[in-house]
Amino acid sequence: MPVFIYHGRDTSGSIVKGEMDAVDEKTLRLLLQRKRIVPTKVSVKTKPLAEYFSAFFSPKVKQNEIVIFTRQLSTMIDSGLPLIQGLDALARQQDNPKFKEILTQIKADVETGSTFAESLKKHPKLFDKLYVNMVAAGEIGGILDDVMARLAQYMEKAQRLKRKVKSAMTYPAIVLAISVLVLGVILIFVIPSFAKIFKEGGKELPLPTQMVMNMSDFVINYIFFIIIMFIAMVIAFKQYYKTENGKKLIDKYLLKAPIFGILLRKVAVAKMTRTLGTLITSGVPILEALNVAAGTAGNKIIEDAIYKVKTSVTEGKSIAQPLEEAKVFPPMVVQMIAVGEATGALDQMMNKIADFYDEEVDVAVDGLTAMIEPLMVVFLGGTIGTIIIAMYLPIFQMASAVGG
Repeated sequence: MPVFIYHGRDTSGSIVKGEMDAVDEKTLRLLLQRKRIVPTKVSVKTKPLAEYFSAFFSPKVKQNEIVIFTRQLSTMIDSGLPLIQGLDALARQQDNPKFKEILTQIKADVETGSTFAESLKKHPKLFDKLYVNMVAAGEIGGILDDVMARLAQYMEKAQRLKRKVKSAMTYPAIVLAISVLVLGVILIFVIPSFAKIFKEGGKELPLPTQMVMNMSDFVINYIFFIIIMFIAMVIAFKQYYKTENGKKLIDKYLLKAPIFGILLRKVAVAKMTRTLGTLITSGVPILEALNVAAGTAGNKIIEDAIYKVKTSVTEGKSIAQPLEEAKVFPPMVVQMIAVGEATGALDQMMNKIADFYDEEVDVAVDGLTAMIEPLMVVFLGGTIGTIIIAMYLPIFQMASAVGG
């Protein structure tokens, strides 16, 4: 969390200045107003260079550590242990010094009168909006132990879903990287050896052989240019994806991609319905739940569709209608949500949809892996085989000429 330096005036008109931690400048100004200070100048305090290095090399808090903390705290609260004592016990047993420090800060904030949700909100990198909103709803409803248990379950399922997608993407990425590496070695080191032999022969080369040799010459002469251009394209793509139009355009085509599009759509539906179902079950208001679900959608098209749903609900309309108009979600999902709204069991229906699509993602990942594996093998074998045949064509010609 950034530290801000502020200058302002209090109610008596005296100049005051100081430092304060806040999520952003807007939050800082609100905190100062509560202290009856009118800020005149606000700036972020720069950190010493040594602090940046220590932050870079300090251990990171893993998602699994947060899941374990959430489940353990749920058990402690359910057993009747006060929140502060639970936080103190969990902070003491932490092996990760970074997480231990953060839990100690959260405990100190709760002791000074802040709510648990407000204390968590100061650490957005660890505890996102979904986490904070669910905890806030649990505190208000007096069911913090139940909410923490639901949170742990949600995070475990989200981690499982993430691992499934990673497993689907890892294999083709590795095979593609190996293919590029092998082709690079062949073009840079192997082909030039053949080229020397062919030049000494002084005969005209077959077209496929000449094309491969030209490709080899191009790669050798412009290897650094190719690498720089590749890096520049990756950076340009990332920068474009950060823009509103870029994210919308790329996410639109990702959902329509012939192989990965179906998987990404199923993952998005599972994530959205699981988030909404968990939030509504925990007592988070529907509008805030939709806002959080939109922020965690992971796809701009899905995000825009959820924001349209929020607008519809604000106007007193249903959730199902704008989802159907967005033409992003499968008809079955829209119909099940409509039934959930009609029967007053929207949270249960959302969780059922999420469970169904978790299984669909499993099936999709298995099918994708089974389909990609032979395709990548054929691609790698076909490419290398074509190059080898092209380089042996002149040798075959010479052998047939000698035999004739």
